[in-house]
Amino acid sequence: MKSKIIITVSFVLCVGYALFLGCKSTPHYTLAQFINPSTCGGCHDEIYEQWKNSMHNVAQKDIIYKEFARFYLDDSKSQNPVNNDELKEAESCVKCHIPVGYITGKPLSVTEELSMEKDLPQITMEGIQCDYCHTIVEAKKHYNARFVYKPGNGEADPGVKRGPFKDANPDWHTAAYSSFHTKADFCGTCHDVRHVVYGTKLETTFEEWSKSPYNTGDSKTTVPCQGCHMYHRPGVPATGSTPRPANPGFAAFGGPQRDHIFTHYFVGGNSVIPGLFKDTVKAKMAQERLKNAALLEIETGDSNSGTVGIAVTNVGAGHKLPTGLTDVRQMWLEIVVVNQYGREVYAVGKADKKGYLPNNTIIFKTVFGDGNGKPVMNIAKAKEVLSDNRIPPKQKITSTIILPKGLKGSYTIKVRLLYRIADQKAVDTVMKEKAVKLDIIEMATAKKDIIL
Repeated sequence: MKSKIIITVSFVLCVGYALFLGCKSTPHYTLAQFINPSTCGGCHDEIYEQWKNSMHNVAQKDIIYKEFARFYLDDSKSQNPVNNDELKEAESCVKCHIPVGYITGKPLSVTEELSMEKDLPQITMEGIQCDYCHTIVEAKKHYNARFVYKPGNGEADPGVKRGPFKDANPDWHTAAYSSFHTKADFCGTCHDVRHVVYGTKLETTFEEWSKSPYNTGDSKTTVPCQGCHMYHRPGVPATGSTPRPANPGFAAFGGPQRDHIFTHYFVGGNSVIPGLFKDTVKAKMAQERLKNAALLEIETGDSNSGTVGIAVTNVGAGHKLPTGLTDVRQMWLEIVVVNQYGREVYAVGKADKKGYLPNNTIIFKTVFGDGNGKPVMNIAKAKEVLSDNRIPPKQKITSTIILPKGLKGSYTIKVRLLYRIADQKAVDTVMKEKAVKLDIIEMATAKKDIIL
């Protein structure tokens, strides 16, 4: 009787923990069903090299992700009493950052991920990988990685791999055409993120695209995520403002030549993390993408009132600028006014020696709130969106600045649109001695002479 009670209690605790993390049942998949990416690279060598050290590959190894995940978790646990709704969200980052581990049952939480990091199976630490994406069948919901999977049974019986070709006939595994893999919905299922309890929209990249001019509703004219990000290769930014030429080649060694092979660099705006892994190619590609994303203009001001308009147009991104976890991202205007002798008389948005921005900086970002109008740094506490001044695709936002009174004569206004993946002050606060110095990327510049 005693042993039965122990077994029953253990079962209840396990089920309760799974439900706490948002899992409705025990995992349906085992780690042995998934194939190591290096094995895939044996045939898909070029694609494997593109993927290696990409943001998808290093999703779990990303030091900034791990330290911010630790901060969200510790901050949520520090409340007295602990708010379990916030803790559920803080624990949930694993579903996208270490997906093979998550869907096979370990780790099911950030706590597990961080505590057992040295003991995690190597394949789980490979992030978003070949056999994860190419065994996906469909999505239950287009957010929070709500996919349906049909993996094989490891290398002995690799099963069916799904992709964009209708005539693929590989020797080792079976292949099947998947229209889902060619659509933005596929990418959006991870790149839209909602709070697991409050439902707050924490990341809305897919939603932003779906409401954009790039989504025409016609498959012949729609440009999905893949139409930019999987055409991108070194020297070819493939943005909405640049050509997006096809990439002819071979998907696998010995396979047929294709008109287009989807590239697997998976580059967005992050040059820092690939750089930490010594991947200068992807770091440079991220900078190329950013430099072709926006147009900056200084609009004619009112000399009587001393006002000047600074216009930023999103010409290259199929989503808002910036996108992703946009309470952390920083895209801002650095505005400097000099007189005819080159002396600075006014400045907004100039970072100090530490890289910190002044309070009056014009930053394009999202601000989340606690439900009572108070901004929060921890997204696990986000119950509302207090503000969002980001720039939608193919739209322009003009910011008006008021120059200091008393300026008379000829002046030059110099403006730079700058970007970095996170607020340096927040990184220093959260990461402490592990803090990384973040690259600041110059996206666009403008200069204009004015007379006041």
